[in-house]
Amino acid sequence: MRVYRSIWAVTASAAILAACSQPASDEGEDVASTTPDAPAERQIVEIDPNNDPRVWLEEVEGERALEWVEGQNDRTFDRLQGDERYQSLYDQALAIYQSNDRIPYGSYSGGYIWNFWQDAEQTHGLWRRTTLESYLTDDPEWDVVLDLDALSEAEDRNWVWRGSNCLAPDYDRCILTLSDGGSDAAIRREFSISERAFVEGGFETPEAKGGVSWIDENTVMVGLATSPEDTTSSGYPSVAYRWERGTDLADATEVVRGDADDVGLFSFRVEDHDGSVYMMASEADTFYDTTWWYLPADADPVQLPLPSKSSIQDIYQGELLFTIEEEWTPVEGGETFPQGALLSFTMADFAASGELPPVKTVFVPGPRQSMGGMGSTASAFLVAIDENVVGGLEAFHYADGQWTSETVPVPANMTISLGSTNSHHDVAFMNAEGFLTPDSYFMVDAAELTVEEIKSIPAQFDAEGLIVEQLEAESTDGTMVPYFVVRHEDTVMDGTTPTLLYAYGGFQVSIRPSYSGSRGQLWLENGGAYVVANIRGGGEFGPAWHQAGLKMDRQRIYDDLIAVAEDLSTRSITSPRHLGVYGGSNGGLLTGVMYTQRPDLWNAVVSAVPLLDMLRYHTLLAGASWMGEYGNPEDPDEGGFLRSISPYHNVDANGDYPEIYLYTSTKDDRVHPGHARKMAHLLEELGHDYLYYENTAGGHSAAANLEELARRDALLYTFLTQKLMDDVDPLDAE
Repeated sequence: MRVYRSIWAVTASAAILAACSQPASDEGEDVASTTPDAPAERQIVEIDPNNDPRVWLEEVEGERALEWVEGQNDRTFDRLQGDERYQSLYDQALAIYQSNDRIPYGSYSGGYIWNFWQDAEQTHGLWRRTTLESYLTDDPEWDVVLDLDALSEAEDRNWVWRGSNCLAPDYDRCILTLSDGGSDAAIRREFSISERAFVEGGFETPEAKGGVSWIDENTVMVGLATSPEDTTSSGYPSVAYRWERGTDLADATEVVRGDADDVGLFSFRVEDHDGSVYMMASEADTFYDTTWWYLPADADPVQLPLPSKSSIQDIYQGELLFTIEEEWTPVEGGETFPQGALLSFTMADFAASGELPPVKTVFVPGPRQSMGGMGSTASAFLVAIDENVVGGLEAFHYADGQWTSETVPVPANMTISLGSTNSHHDVAFMNAEGFLTPDSYFMVDAAELTVEEIKSIPAQFDAEGLIVEQLEAESTDGTMVPYFVVRHEDTVMDGTTPTLLYAYGGFQVSIRPSYSGSRGQLWLENGGAYVVANIRGGGEFGPAWHQAGLKMDRQRIYDDLIAVAEDLSTRSITSPRHLGVYGGSNGGLLTGVMYTQRPDLWNAVVSAVPLLDMLRYHTLLAGASWMGEYGNPEDPDEGGFLRSISPYHNVDANGDYPEIYLYTSTKDDRVHPGHARKMAHLLEELGHDYLYYENTAGGHSAAANLEELARRDALLYTFLTQKLMDDVDPLDAE
């Protein structure tokens, strides 16, 4: 288990060159005929965030807005689905997503492996289980617990699975989270495993953002954003209630209340190997600053004396484990713990006294290390640790007041992802993959510290002749930024290789090597190269790498990606004619900035489910929760900076821009579809080249089922093929 928080620069415009005047020839030739055209004067479109002429596009289900969306989709489909290559790309992607060769990833609890599965017949999916013995075979015998397709048909709802929370140690009663259409807002319903049915009169919530966690079989802790009084400005719950079985939700007892301007308040359960249970809550004051609460059953909430930039991870052998994202001196004059450290203290001692017990160091990452997934087993606390974006696994033990560790042998030079762990047993799972190496699934024995490969997927594309390199580019301030290149070994370094550059650069999210059959078949097999840039803002090298690009330091993130793009051209791997940049969500903002700041570097820009209006983002859906990352548009300094980078506010009416492909989802209730809509509408008015696609379901992933995933990929790679691979750009052919 890992307990997460609440959820989830001055513009460097392209230089304008002065026109070079040329003298008339001796023959008296007209000067104008030999003088290059002067670049048009910059004309940035001024948009007042308080009087935005496109605010009607923020009406998610507005009739006028949806009519515009339909017209844009038709236009995009005509171009992309009208390409004779589209259907083949779609068929390839769909075959990959629906393949039964996929790994049925699972979690182990109550003597069973639990899995959620979708395929060509089960588009909504099956929640199912099998024994561990059966799971280790090539053809497990699955017991279907809930058929989501049947449920969707019976209830006439587009149910999208959002997970289960089952009560230990019997794991018979579960809270299931179901979303209609893929939005973050969801319902929670109590389900009986033994009866294979929802519990009549059991716990059930209205549709809302929030969550439910078990206290015991007759009591839950619940927080839902269902009313203004219980909802933060970010749209998440602000109160945790104790709800007793058989009573109305409206009569639940308030336990702890946060502030309306918090990101949100979320309760959770921490359970140790001996059955000790502690109810807690995270009050996210900002996205990165948290007040942590211990919620005893018979007393008032007690604040845990942790630094605001910290994250509770799990409990192991009575020790509450947490990471700190800032330097911390808990006792004046005492030991100072470094930023990024994994620490612990004895939870029972704190629960008894309310005072901070002695703090112990579990692990301190080095300068090129970062920690990924972690969790407790009966015999060890497991932590995935990356070294220069290459994965490893460490097992930590606690005895006699001391922490020790051992390295768990894992495949070399791979991305290691730790799956589910459970403090009641020693079975854990991990995934290993690389850009060219298909996923392999391993069972970890936490007692013996061994790993055994139990499942793998066959190669989904032809990797013969492909190689992976890790290179570095020097950013504006001298920082060396690593990036991976996946290319053919016989690539001619003449700048003609079609290259897709992907990055994220935010929220301490690490972008690591990953295997993708869709990317492999639809791009690499067709001669494309793929690049991943580990720019600042991510978590590849710990919290300092992330915090270097927060708020008004964010231009560093954009400078990092610009440096990588320029380095690709300097090395002649590619050139602007054949280079595209792609990112989603925060990465969609990143690519939007690349579009406005350095349009000369690309021939294609893809901005998926993006933030683009950085002066109104905090008023749209969950936007207010991200002010810890981006800054406050209403603050004079931060607002001025945001105006300088906001893609929506930095489009030059006279600019020479590459074609941009914007796509989003009507059902995305995290990043408002209005961002992409308004940007596309602005470009439409200015006559700049763009394509726009909006899926009417799918939430923040922009796809709610496997067919929608295949369509999303086929549209994307058709666009990139046209722009970066074809000899003639489709715009030039018009």
